[in-house]
Amino acid sequence: MTTDAAHTEDCVRVEVDSAGVAVVEFERGKANYFDAAMIKSIADAYDSLSRDPRARVIVLCSAGRNFCAGMDFGSGLDIVPVVAEIYDNAVRLFESPLPVVAAVQGATVGGGLGLAMSADFRVGAPSARVSANFAALGIHHGFGLTVTLPSAVGSQVAADLLLSGRRINADEAQHRGVFDRLSTTDDSLRAEAIAWAHEFARCAPLAVRSIRETLRGRTLVGRLRSAVKHELAQQTPLFESADFVEGIAAARERREPQFSAR
Repeated sequence: MTTDAAHTEDCVRVEVDSAGVAVVEFERGKANYFDAAMIKSIADAYDSLSRDPRARVIVLCSAGRNFCAGMDFGSGLDIVPVVAEIYDNAVRLFESPLPVVAAVQGATVGGGLGLAMSADFRVGAPSARVSANFAALGIHHGFGLTVTLPSAVGSQVAADLLLSGRRINADEAQHRGVFDRLSTTDDSLRAEAIAWAHEFARCAPLAVRSIRETLRGRTLVGRLRSAVKHELAQQTPLFESADFVEGIAAARERREPQFSAR
């Protein structure tokens, strides 16, 4: 199969095959924590592909054992402006006119789950472990999960996952609706996601874009933009709370947090 590869930033690689399936792969350390630059690079890649006449479908994937463990809050950054930039670029992911299939393996946590949920479809590997762990860290959820998670799993399941922060395995993630399909093995995950993407790529590109616009459309982008604005407003005071400091410390030390409601 003939491919044409290109590099955006060091952490994001793009390859378009002869059938029009574009693989967007990101890599940032063992846990694939994201930062503002990485989300921007993925959004830039989507924008570039939307203008590339060869590209018809995107497969979003990551290198290594884990899909994405979210944002690394231990970096000592001024959190609020960084998160605001991340959310601005997250909305750009939803603005892309191309269908997206995400290939998800290993830890898919917090904002990493938000990134996976930005795709139209998700294929989970047997190793996948999914957690919307925001409450366990002492903060409000983000990355548009206010919209995307209930849409996929229903309001009751979304409330359970967000309020408990509990981790679910691949089988439960598929049963609940987080994953649309499970791959046979971890090793076959990407190939199976690409094979599914080829089912869309073989159809008329203008029709696919038009149908997707009807199904997701501008109303979704508007809802996402409002959602991340609300999420950030809720997160901002909690970033200053003692519970957030304790939640991050407990996660780093792999112990149960002792929250004080302060």
